[in-house]
Amino acid sequence: MTSHTSASALRRTSLWLAVICVGAFFVADIDITTRSPELELARLAKGIITPDFFATEQLLHAILNTLAFALQGVAFGAIGGFILAVFWHKRWVRGTSAVLRAVHELFWGLIFLQLTGLSTLTGVLAIAIPYCGIFAKVFGEFLEESDVKPAQALTYGSNPIVTFFYARLPLVWKNFKFYAAYRLECGIRSSAILGFIGLPTLGFHLETAFRQGSYSAGMALLYIFFALIVSMRWWLHAKLVPLYVIVACLFAPPIASTHSTGLWKFISHDIIPAPLRDNFSGTLTLNQWFIDLLVQQGVPGLVNTLILGLCALLLTALLTLVLFPIISHHFVGPVSRRVGYGFLVALRTAPEFLLAFIFLLVLGPSMLPGIFALSLHTGAIIAHLLGLVSNTVRLRSDSPHGLNRYAFEVLPRVYGNFLALLLYRWEIIMRETAILGLIGIPTIGFYIDSAFSEFRFDRALFLIGLSVLLNLCVDAFSRLLRRSLKLNRHDLAA
Repeated sequence: MTSHTSASALRRTSLWLAVICVGAFFVADIDITTRSPELELARLAKGIITPDFFATEQLLHAILNTLAFALQGVAFGAIGGFILAVFWHKRWVRGTSAVLRAVHELFWGLIFLQLTGLSTLTGVLAIAIPYCGIFAKVFGEFLEESDVKPAQALTYGSNPIVTFFYARLPLVWKNFKFYAAYRLECGIRSSAILGFIGLPTLGFHLETAFRQGSYSAGMALLYIFFALIVSMRWWLHAKLVPLYVIVACLFAPPIASTHSTGLWKFISHDIIPAPLRDNFSGTLTLNQWFIDLLVQQGVPGLVNTLILGLCALLLTALLTLVLFPIISHHFVGPVSRRVGYGFLVALRTAPEFLLAFIFLLVLGPSMLPGIFALSLHTGAIIAHLLGLVSNTVRLRSDSPHGLNRYAFEVLPRVYGNFLALLLYRWEIIMRETAILGLIGIPTIGFYIDSAFSEFRFDRALFLIGLSVLLNLCVDAFSRLLRRSLKLNRHDLAA
């Protein structure tokens, strides 16, 4: 990935972003509200070094469910995304995929809990639908950036299907496979945290263990989760994926646990705004319903989501700049690089939602747990990618060492890449920020979860729509900045 823009433009953009993000910290709720966080940290540290792998019942079943939901959800999402990517040049396809991926898996899970119950189908659809939008975007961009000359060389009037499969798809198929493998890793993380809304995956037992203060049991589950992710390089082979998906469907068939009458009631009654449902003559009442919901929940939730996301963006940037040298051969040796790789893999493997939940138990309810969780996870991802980019930089034999090498030789050459990655991940940070409300952090997800808990599904869908709108605005602004700075994104697996 290369950038073609002036250093002054990068500096100005970075300065304004930094000013805005620092301003967000001044209005953010970042107090530590627990009376003795050091005692909770000590208990957590003890759990880290004394994991109890035999404390959880039905552990094997939870592991298999986690894998089954992920395999099916990613497979169906990839198929749907591939179909949409073929028509990526159409505006409605790009818009549809943007909306699908703007709604987090946990929100989709809460919606489908009302339609298909606490079932396998709920878990599979909660992953498949947003991943369909993600796959469509990435696959569509791969196709757009591929070489068109082979297709143009075919005989005029050739069948479009033949042209696609013989002249376009082979050029990007390798990228498709690499990205699908990465997305399966993300799918396992998504599948695990679906346990926080009651589905029988690892997250269900993780939440139970940590809430009860059983940190030894919780850390054992977390280590098992890490092992699932790290071991993918040995058990994930392209030829075996169809077999894995078939076995997953047989082990946990995607079947609903409710009847179609529930679906009809949800569509025809539950999601209709209350004034229309209860009083068909009250237009003013409907307007007042929208205004009250927007003022009392929508605006506060969106403002808190934006503030938390901006704080996390700034801390992510700082962590990235500190961490990427630990895997760069310009700064450390081979052994230290391997340790650095392992450290970053551990940070990026833990889902932000789970990290925020753990920090919440230790630090108490505020924005601080969410800021730490999002920054650690995203910072590790960007630091990993930026470290790989820095390894492609060639330095002169007489280049300086230490801090001078970092500040005057390496960082200026990779700064465009750093800013592009940060802006690209901004949308994802905001998407993850919204769901932190499900564990009590006051983002828009807090009000959405409350609406679902009170069975006010009309309010929940309205608030989800506001969350989607915020994500789309952030994504559009990020794309505008990248385009104006001429920052291009190529081969980013994150």
